[in-house]
Amino acid sequence: MEGIITKIISNQYTVKVDNKEYICQARGKFRYLKDNPLVGDKVIIDSVNNLIIKILPRINVLDRPLVANIKYAIITTSLKKPDLDLYLLDKMLTIIESHKVIPIILFTKLDLVDNKEQIKKLSTYYEKLGYLTIFNNDLKKIAKLKKLLKGEIVTLTGQSGAGKSTFLNQLNPKLNLKTSPISDALNRGIHTTRHVEIYDIEGIYFIDTPGFSLVDLKISLEELKNTFPEFKSVNCKYQDCNHDKEDECGVKNIVKEGKILNSRYQNYLLFKKEIYESSRKLFR
Repeated sequence: MEGIITKIISNQYTVKVDNKEYICQARGKFRYLKDNPLVGDKVIIDSVNNLIIKILPRINVLDRPLVANIKYAIITTSLKKPDLDLYLLDKMLTIIESHKVIPIILFTKLDLVDNKEQIKKLSTYYEKLGYLTIFNNDLKKIAKLKKLLKGEIVTLTGQSGAGKSTFLNQLNPKLNLKTSPISDALNRGIHTTRHVEIYDIEGIYFIDTPGFSLVDLKISLEELKNTFPEFKSVNCKYQDCNHDKEDECGVKNIVKEGKILNSRYQNYLLFKKEIYESSRKLFR
């Protein structure tokens, strides 16, 4: 029987086949091949012995969260408590795009922000880059989003306390997922989601994931440049320009003109440095 893995706790895999769930074990060969089943995997199971016997070909695999077959990733971005973190947002955009997944930016807690116009200008900037951005209180846009995501596997990712579980509760109050207050001292949330799990909401397979504050970049410098759409149409003196210390760099020029968000460019430089330092450690 063919089904989809919706939850993994310890070595128990919940596999949904049509509207029925099976609690399965994975055959030992997966551990031997170092290819353990993941949430989002489409699998063949032996429903008599409750065994996963085959993993069907994957579209992709995300490292964080560790899930498979994702078409869209909703980056849940808190504007307040925890405070807006553009570094983390841009890093998640880079990682998700490098995996050929379509990112969607979900801004939460707009009601707690004093300068709402500034936030809306920020949202418009990301929209002009080609990203779908949405506020969690925009019911009309959420309705359109649900139509877009129908039948897809969608992961929600973002730091602890950003509002991933709250957003799922908003879409389906019957879920009643646990949420928690934000630590004022740490300016971050407390983990409430302990494992990765799929929730079927009106035919959309949402994956709720544990939050995080740190995530590593595991891409090349060339891949990094390709995840910044505002760089692609800019002419530089050198074809392989890294948009850093080179002279006559078109990107640096339009950053000075204010056509590229300065935080985006500064984050690009930070990511570039991280990739360089990571490659040096690997070489050593």
